[in-house]
Amino acid sequence: ADYEFVSDETLPLINCVPQDIGRVLLNLINNAFYATNLGEAKPTVELLADVKSPKVIVRTEHANNQLTIKVIDNGTGMSREVQEKIFQPFFTTKPTGEGTGLGLSLTYDIITKGHGGTIEVESEENIGTTFTIKLPINN
Repeated sequence: ADYEFVSDETLPLINCVPQDIGRVLLNLINNAFYATNLGEAKPTVELLADVKSPKVIVRTEHANNQLTIKVIDNGTGMSREVQEKIFQPFFTTKPTGEGTGLGLSLTYDIITKGHGGTIEVESEENIGTTFTIKLPINN
């Protein structure tokens, strides 16, 4: 799969635990690559319509005293039912032996409890997925 990083050049420094945020990003990016390798790539709303190959985009933005990080893929996507359970401990869509079901649960706790932020998922089956993290900027 192809990968693109789009950085907002106006990002300020924030108070965070770098290892935790690194763990969150590693988990989300790994999941995105996994999803893009499961089937034929299709364009997502945020990707260019002419993207025919699997692609993962990480985008950062700074607005409204928040740092936003988006991890976007044009992989298999998720049903509404899966999206409702995706942050629950031990829930996984991966085959037995390939996932513990703890990655997104830990990701959720790190962002919400550890850093006072939010994480949301938007997904459409056979189209793709976008995870959006918002972290407060404490001046």
